[in-house]
Amino acid sequence: MTRFDAADAADRRKLFAEAVLAHRNRGSPFLTVEVDPADVPGVDPGGEDDDGEGTPVPWIQFAEKTFNLDCTDAELDRLKRLLDEFPEFRIERIDRPEEAEGANVRVTARSDASRLGQFLDRALQVTYDLDDDYRAWVTEL
Repeated sequence: MTRFDAADAADRRKLFAEAVLAHRNRGSPFLTVEVDPADVPGVDPGGEDDDGEGTPVPWIQFAEKTFNLDCTDAELDRLKRLLDEFPEFRIERIDRPEEAEGANVRVTARSDASRLGQFLDRALQVTYDLDDDYRAWVTEL
């Protein structure tokens, strides 16, 4: 892998597929994809929300056959609807820690790197309501 970010659907999907392959070839514990803070509604590029509080940007981790992401209830509803497009993917577990707002979701997926890359792109865009030209970064591999 020579690049770590992309801002259009075709490039993001290619980047994510390459990241999945690199993750598998390296045997790394997981890979992490984050959305550029500048592309997240209500968050400035410094990672603060409209109230000046630190706000995490949307992210998804992938390890072995499982995607891991945090989401609000509304985001979880959008993720569940998205899974209709990916019948080979399913929600394995939803945790709702008392000290956190929202849920941590685990989605299992048995597929090739290209399909996993497609899901990663669509999951970020649909779940977090991002524009078509959002920029994503592979931040850990």
